[in-house]
Amino acid sequence: MLRLTVSTRDVSQVRMAFSPLWEVVASLRALHAPASHAVHLPWVKRARRQIREAALDLEPLTALACAHPHRLPGFLAPTPTTPTPDLRTELADLRDSATLDPAALDPAALDLAAADSAGLNTLDLDEPPFADSTAPIVRELRSDPAAGLARICRTIERYWALVLEPHWPRMRSLLEADVLYRARQFADGGAGRLLNGLDATVAWEDGVLTIEHGGVSDERRLDGRGLVLVPSVFVWPRVATKTDRRWQPVLRYPARGVGTLWERGSATTLHALAAVIGRSRARLLAELSAPVSTTDLAARTGMSPAGVSAHLTALRDAGLVTATRIGRSVLYVRTTLGDDLLPPDATGR
Repeated sequence: MLRLTVSTRDVSQVRMAFSPLWEVVASLRALHAPASHAVHLPWVKRARRQIREAALDLEPLTALACAHPHRLPGFLAPTPTTPTPDLRTELADLRDSATLDPAALDPAALDLAAADSAGLNTLDLDEPPFADSTAPIVRELRSDPAAGLARICRTIERYWALVLEPHWPRMRSLLEADVLYRARQFADGGAGRLLNGLDATVAWEDGVLTIEHGGVSDERRLDGRGLVLVPSVFVWPRVATKTDRRWQPVLRYPARGVGTLWERGSATTLHALAAVIGRSRARLLAELSAPVSTTDLAARTGMSPAGVSAHLTALRDAGLVTATRIGRSVLYVRTTLGDDLLPPDATGR
């Protein structure tokens, strides 16, 4: 168990963000050990086929991200600097990391950098190595950091475009909806309600945040550096922490609704409902198990954005869906009444 002492100043600097780069790293671990990430199996099966057909060499990434079951080099998934960074910005920061912090890529850091998957971010020299020191990418990072990072970024860009970017609008909607939910928790019950509601493995009491990490027993202080809360799709079913002083501390936790992300309701089970409210509206209602935008719904269903908007207005007027604005996006999700109209296999319940 990890115990983090959190001061009043730390609480005042709690913020939320999400990270496409982190999802790249965490999704690689799901590909590497799918049995431990069963909720993502539909995506894993498609992604493995696409990677195989594209002959994409993932060795530069897997040698770093998957060498240890609980830990990974911290520089590979730095703390998000803005609430909603895009992948291009995060990759630019990654390319610059050798210049900005050469120590992040020294031999000790590559071998001993800490956990983002289910443990600590620590540079203790008595820890086991977290990257294969014989891997070509590790040797390249030591001999020519800029070239090694450029190679990593090129691989990430190809991987992202092939297996993650097509799903990013839906993933982003899920993450934005989680941020909205946590903001409401904070507004209703303060930091205590927010932190205690993140995950069953996370608890907040009397200024101490406890996180259940397998095989970890440690106590640390945030020392006024605050804490970044990062909802994640692929971190499920665990939480991940980063406490090394070169980055602002991070707690990554599973976003709400991850279990419904890859699900689809069947046409057969929706037939009866479609006879009453129409096929298009029944299809849209089935898609709204997690918050999603009009644009994403149009892409999923093949309907025009204007058509989707008109149907959603009718469903909202009937009390079957609700809408919430987050920044420039309006996210729709089923109400309880909408859930009751659908069979269980179409609602994700």
